[in-house]
Amino acid sequence: MNIGFIGLGIMGKPMAKNLIKAGHKLVVYDVEEARIAELVAAGAKAGSSAKDVAGQCGLVITMLPNSPHVKAAVLGRNGVIEGAAPGTVLVDMSSIAPLASREIAAELANKGIEMLDAPVSGGEPKAIDATLAIMVGGKQAVFEKVKDVLLKMGSSAVLCGDIGAGNVTKLANQVIVALNIAAMSEAFVLAAKAGVDPERVFDAIKGGLAGSAVLNAKAPMVLEGNYKPGFRIELHIKDLQNALDTAHQTGVPIPLTSQVMEAMQALKVDGKQGHDHGGLIQFYERLAGVKVRKGGAA
Repeated sequence: MNIGFIGLGIMGKPMAKNLIKAGHKLVVYDVEEARIAELVAAGAKAGSSAKDVAGQCGLVITMLPNSPHVKAAVLGRNGVIEGAAPGTVLVDMSSIAPLASREIAAELANKGIEMLDAPVSGGEPKAIDATLAIMVGGKQAVFEKVKDVLLKMGSSAVLCGDIGAGNVTKLANQVIVALNIAAMSEAFVLAAKAGVDPERVFDAIKGGLAGSAVLNAKAPMVLEGNYKPGFRIELHIKDLQNALDTAHQTGVPIPLTSQVMEAMQALKVDGKQGHDHGGLIQFYERLAGVKVRKGGAA
C-alpha cells in the first residue's frame, strides 16, 4: 500500500523520510516544489496535488500549520476528498482546533473516508530521530490499522478518545510546555539577576522535582542564547490560541495560559516570532534588564 504524505515542512519532512527508511512507498506533495524534490531524492514519488496523492494511496498523512491549511488540503479544490476512494484513511498529524478535526471528519465520512487526528509532540529533534509522542483521536479499529505506521515516526502512539481527542490532548500538552518554559524563564532570570550562575542552578535542580523534559531540552539552548527554532514561537501562539478558544467553548478558565500567550505576543510584536519557543525567556530578560547566559548575567 502506498502512503501519501502532504506537508513537508520542519516536522513533515523528517517524518516522511523516516517512513521511507522503514521501507514504505511514499507519494508526497507540498506547496513548495523544492521540498518535494528533496523527498523524491530520498526515494518518494512526487504527487501533483493533494487530490493526486489521495488517488494513489490507501493511507494519507497530512502535516500542516493550522486548521485552515488542513481544511484547504483535505476539503478544498484538488483536495484529498476529491481523490480518495471509499475506505481510504486520512491521518491528520497537524496541530489544529479539535472542532475543525470533527468538522473535517464529518465531511470525509459522507464519502466513506475514515479519519484520525494524530498531532505530535517533541519538535524537530524527535521528528528526526522518530521518537515523537503521538496523540490520537478516532475509532479504535482505524487506529489499530495504522498504528504500526505511526510507530515508525514516534516512540509512542496513544488513542485518547473519539475524533478530536488527539488535538484536545495536544492542546493540554502545549499548555504544560508553555507554562514550563515560562517558569524556567522566570527562575533563570531571577538567578542571573541575583548573581547566581543559571547553569549551576540548572545542574542543581534538574534531577529534583523541578526537573522536566522541557527543562532538559530548553535550558542548554537558552544558556547559549540559541533560539534557532525546533518549534517556533508563532506556532506555539497558534496552539495557545486554539487552547484558549477550546477552553472558552467548554467553559474552562485557563488564566496562566492567557498570561503566557500575552508574553509570546509581545515577542511577536518585537519581531521574534520565528525564534524557538525557548526564546520566551527574552520577554523576562527585557523586564529584568538582564540576559541569562552560562557563567551568570550577560
